[in-house]
Formats: sequence, C-alpha cells, structure tokens
Amino acid sequence: MAITAKSIVSKLANAPRDRALIMRLSRGQNFLALFASGALLPLALAPASIWPIAIVSIAVLFWALENQTLKQAFIKASIFGFGLFFAGVSWVYVSIHDHGYIAAPLALLGTSLFCLFIALIFAAPFALSALIPQSPWAMTLGLPALWVLSEWLRGWLLTGFPWLYAGYSHTDTWLNGWAPLGGVLLLSYFTALAAAVVSQVLFRGQRGPTVVTAGSLVAVIALAGYGLQKIDWTQATGTELSVVLIQPNVEQEDRWSLAEQDGILDRLVAQTEPYWGADLIIWPEGAIPALPRQVMDYLLEVDARAKVNQTALLTGIPTQDARNRRYYNSMLALGDSRGQYDKTRLVPFGEYVPLEGLLRGVNRFFDLPMSSFSLGAADQPLLTAKGQQIATAICYEIAYPNLVAKTAATASMILTVSNDAWFGRSMAPQQHMQMARMRAIENAKPLVRGTNNGVTAMVNYRGEVEQQLDQFSTAELSGTVKPRTGQTVFTQLGSWPIVIFAALICGGLVICRRRNKN
Repeated sequence: MAITAKSIVSKLANAPRDRALIMRLSRGQNFLALFASGALLPLALAPASIWPIAIVSIAVLFWALENQTLKQAFIKASIFGFGLFFAGVSWVYVSIHDHGYIAAPLALLGTSLFCLFIALIFAAPFALSALIPQSPWAMTLGLPALWVLSEWLRGWLLTGFPWLYAGYSHTDTWLNGWAPLGGVLLLSYFTALAAAVVSQVLFRGQRGPTVVTAGSLVAVIALAGYGLQKIDWTQATGTELSVVLIQPNVEQEDRWSLAEQDGILDRLVAQTEPYWGADLIIWPEGAIPALPRQVMDYLLEVDARAKVNQTALLTGIPTQDARNRRYYNSMLALGDSRGQYDKTRLVPFGEYVPLEGLLRGVNRFFDLPMSSFSLGAADQPLLTAKGQQIATAICYEIAYPNLVAKTAATASMILTVSNDAWFGRSMAPQQHMQMARMRAIENAKPLVRGTNNGVTAMVNYRGEVEQQLDQFSTAELSGTVKPRTGQTVFTQLGSWPIVIFAALICGGLVICRRRNKN
C-alpha cells in the first residue's frame, strides 16, 4: 500500500479506539509520521506562531517513544529532530548557497548534514526513555523532563545551538508569565507536559487519574501564568531615554567591498544627521566595515559630533587587539558613552572556522570576510550610555538565556544588534526577534534591537513590541526607552532550577524501574 499523508492522518484520527496504533503502522509510516511531526513544530514559533502545533507535534514523538529499546528510542527521536531542524533552520541553506557561494547540491547536502548532526544531539537524552517505567504516570512525568534535558544539552554542547526551543511558542500566551521565574526552558517543560497528556489521552486512550491530574495541572499552570503576568519583577528608574535605531539595509555582498566602503559610511552619517539630539543612537552589528585604525578620522569626527550634541552612539565594528593581534566582533561606544564589548559566542563557520588548519582554503566559503574572530573575555564591563548600564548581545548571543541573564543582572536595559542579511527572506530574522523578546520577558528589562535590514524594534519589559521597522528597508526607528532596575528570579538563578528538576525526575524514574526489576 502506498504511503500517503491521508492514510497516516486517518490512522491517527482513530487512535483513541486503538491503543496499539503504533504496532499497526509500518516502519516507513512510523518514520514518515515522526519526520512530518518534527517538521511541523516550527509553525508553532515565529513567524507563524500557531502555538498548539507544538503540543500536538511533541505528542506524536512521545507516543512513538513508549515501549522502545534504547536504540529504537534514539533512532525515532533522531528522525523527529531531523524533521524539526530541516524545516526550522532551512535558512542555513541561504547562508551557505547565497552568501557562501556553494553550489546548490552541495549547499543542500551541507544543510542536511548540519541538521542531522543537531538532530543526533537532540535525540541523545530521549534514549533514556527506554530506562524509565513504561506506565502512563511515569511517561507523563519523564518525557517532558527529557525534552528539557534535550534542549538544555543542545544549548551548550560544542558551543551550543539554542534554536527552536518549544517554550518560544508561548511568547504571547499566558504561560509567558512564568518566564521571569524559570525562563524559556520552564515554558518548554510546560509545553511538553501538555503534549504528554495529549499523547496519553488521544493516542493511548488513557483516562486514568494520573492523566486527569496532569491535565488539571496544565490548566492550573496556564491560569497561574495569567496571574504572574501582572507582577512587576523590576522597577522603573523614573528616567527616559530617547533612542534612535539606524537600519542601513546594506546588501551582504557589498558589506566588505572596498569600493562600497565610503558609501556605507556616508549612508550611516546621512541617516543619523536628523537625530543628533537623541540620547542614544544605535548602529547595528558590523555597521562600520573596517578596523578602527583604518577609519580613525571618520570615528573621531563621529565621536566629536556626538559629544557636541551630548549624544551616546554605539556602533558595531570589527576590532583588533594590538597586543595579541586577535580580531573581535565588537560594539564600540562613542560620544556620551564609554566602553567596548567583544562578542563571546561566535557562529561556527560564519565567524570562526572549526579545524581551521584543514578547512581554510579548501572552499571559498571558509574564506568569508571576518571569519577569523576570537572570543571576547567572559567578564567584560557593561557599556554605559547617559548614565545607564546596557547589557549587550551581538547577533547569535541573544539566543543564550543564561548569558543574557548574567549581563542583564546589573543593567537597566538590553541591547542586541545583528546583521540578518545572511538569512535573506527566510524565517530566521523573525525567529531571532522572538528570542530577543523572550530575553526581555525573562529579565523584565526593556530591549532594543538594531539590525542591518530587519527586524529592528523596540520592546518593553514585558516583551511587547512597541515599535518596529519594515524588513529590507533603509530607515530609522525613533522612540523612548524606560530603563528598569532589579532582578527577576530567572535573572538570579538562570535555567538551573528547571534543569536540575528535570534531571532529578529522570534519575528517580530510572532508579524506580531498576528497583521494580529487582
């Protein structure tokens, strides 16, 4: 019989009448259902943001993981993960093909291998599902905990890839009230808990007290989230800053062209000219496409103009340490501001080349401009502007919840800058923006996001977008930011409470099963 989406959907629809559904599907149909379910999950995130899809998608995975061996659980989770990343980070292809000059077949192969590698990391914790009791109560408790451990592992292993966390699907729901307490991973746990209930009810036909209790708990959690949204975790300082974000919209292929350099610098000044009276002006990541020593006269002129107007100006620029000759992706303070921030989380192949000695020179992709950056120091002083301390995250760094929480602890606002021109018209910029909004919610601090071609926006301390520019436009965004002091529970503790909680649940369930066997 031919494998069709219609036949699979039909069988899933009859799941409540057949608790052994998993045995009725062929291996190929099982794998196709898992891949499709994983591929659907990104629709729960930006830009589509259809949050119930995350629950249904994860429920299919949980359904497939019951009564499996270690090997079977790992393989099935890997297939689900491959679908998730192949659909959700397909923009990697745009970066490799359009800007890395790799032929389409090789770019597709490279994207597929990257997605497979991340999928294997995603799947590793789910192998443990074979070691916990296979009863409804144990699976309802254990599988959501494994989901959290999977996201956590992926967030740091081999520098980490903290993208497509399920918790981001609740950036705009009642559950976001929990983010100041436990961050996006806590929201992921709640999402997976709901999915575990759906899996037991719809796919296993369970109606027992465990499932009813878990379902009731999910409802209470959602209602509590609504109440938590009303709490002000931080306090207004009573001051306001007029802020201007410059979006120059420079084409990626022109960014490092010497022939275009003067035009890019002139464009920045021309866009800034009407706003010199603002308190803070932001130029995006890599706005100045040259080292400071190469454009020193230009920087001195901009610095002097900012000081005359008592304006703070922060700009993205590559820098070099004269002592060790290392290059950094930096934010430099000019005018009525001070400091320099060097990026501490680099993008593999985009900003540094793993196994550089072997790969550099093999293909033009590994010789892209500015692909030899070094890591900035772990503990750097915050940038200051107009008396305010600013937590800074350059591009990829905004995806790391604990990293932002660490710098936001003593800051009164969060700044993130990016050059999302690498991603073209893909979903990546919207995904990036959603993560930035979650950082504002987690830390209850206002956030401004300056980019080369979008999404440039101002976000309040509740994660709500107050103003936003159109993508792919040359424009300026002018508004007001109200700095805040104080710390949320998440700012102080980070993701560790939910990670430890998940680990304890999994450990306890594994021990419980081993004791029952004895």
